[in-house]
Amino acid sequence: MHNATKWKDTPGVVFVRGGASGFTQDIEAGKHQLKSDEPLGVGGTDAGPSPYDLLLAALGSCTSMTVALYARRKQWPLEDVTVRLKHSRIHAADCSDCETKEGMLDKIEREIVLKGSLTEEQRARLLEIANRCPVHRTLTSEIKIDSWLA
Repeated sequence: MHNATKWKDTPGVVFVRGGASGFTQDIEAGKHQLKSDEPLGVGGTDAGPSPYDLLLAALGSCTSMTVALYARRKQWPLEDVTVRLKHSRIHAADCSDCETKEGMLDKIEREIVLKGSLTEEQRARLLEIANRCPVHRTLTSEIKIDSWLA
């Protein structure tokens, strides 16, 4: 039996609440509060980032944090990391290096800009490290989501 009240003070638990009349969602992540919504063009009020924007923000921030942490540990001259991301849906048949060959696939494009006097070897290694950030690993692994009604 799952009990939502037991989650109240549990670290790492995120609460999302929204009314049935629109798309705006109130999000509580620990002591942080933010909103999510859909753009005006699809019926939202644009009160916050869309769910996919939040997903990209999670991947981008994890990428930047992971790359910067690795560079700090190696004492490499990395000054700044900028990550640009875009989500789209593509036809599986158009993806030559994908296992799935039918239907549609989600595609995330991620451009990583590294500022600092890094060698080409350091830059290549930081790209490898970017692909190992925990959120990247989660998104590229099998995900099991258990859902239930309270």
